Amino acid sequence: MEYTTLGNTGTTVSQLCFGTWRFGKESDGTVETDREEAHELLDAAWDRGVNFIDTANVYGDPNGTSERWIGEWLDERDIDREDVVIASKVYFPFDGWGEPGPNDSGLGRKHIRAQIEGTLERLGTDYLDLYYIHRWDEDTPIEETLRTLTELVREGKVHYLGASSMAAWKLTKALWTSDVEGLERFDVTQPMFNAADTDDVGDYLDVCADQDVAVCPYSPLAGGFLTGKYERDEDGTVVAPDGSRGSLTDLFEDRYTSETAWEVLEAVRSVAEQVDATPAQVSLRWLMEQDRFTCVPIIGARTPEQLEENVGAVDVELSDEQFERIESARGADDDGYR
Repeated sequence: MEYTTLGNTGTTVSQLCFGTWRFGKESDGTVETDREEAHELLDAAWDRGVNFIDTANVYGDPNGTSERWIGEWLDERDIDREDVVIASKVYFPFDGWGEPGPNDSGLGRKHIRAQIEGTLERLGTDYLDLYYIHRWDEDTPIEETLRTLTELVREGKVHYLGASSMAAWKLTKALWTSDVEGLERFDVTQPMFNAADTDDVGDYLDVCADQDVAVCPYSPLAGGFLTGKYERDEDGTVVAPDGSRGSLTDLFEDRYTSETAWEVLEAVRSVAEQVDATPAQVSLRWLMEQDRFTCVPIIGARTPEQLEENVGAVDVELSDEQFERIESARGADDDGYR
């Protein structure tokens, strides 16, 4: 495993983060990853040097299941808490305590204070290394949110703050508010960013680069599209393996399978053949080699074998020409993101 400093923080993390959003998640009445499977995946990640775990208070059915299973894993394996970097999130309505009430969502002081205590209890820890706002709250002034989060940092319940999924101007506003008011800043962001997704994230990433904010992209393999397991039929539709995300949802096809995405996949496949790696490994390495900001992709896996393949990205090296071939397929300008 390779390790890196997480942006402007003093914390060292593995260059891949393990995401646990499938833990306890029910789809059509079936649990995607049960407790035993979750612990097997955590074991596999830990054994391969992954020390960075991402979760959220609303992951799992009921909400809180993912955090609870991680806490039980830490306790049962007797792992030193100081050796693990744990991130969780707050914003969405939390159903783990029954029907959500009027203050059981958002980023107001009351909801944040309630949720951090539940998160720490389920994880069996006194602190979080990283606490994300899961979304921007249009109804709560960002100053109130940042003041509440700053209190958590100063109380030792949280080490660093992060922000997931917002517009570039909102991230800029939050950073400006922190600087002007003397509050803790967001040191890490969690946007959807991958080689195949051509939605405009350039302005957002420009802010991260300028402000030395780390980027931990979710869906780094474009929902599995960049694994190379999907093909395109003559009529342009996606040919997906049974049970894969592409066969389960129209949203997958709408979001990930643009003409540009297919061109990116072709470039990724050609590079993978050259470097004797899988398309998934090349796609992850492309993210890891972004050089304007620290980039730590969040990987999710259904099996230890998938996880092992993804972790193999740390052994891949891309030449400038190979990196730029993928950039060119994305339609990036000469500056790119590297």
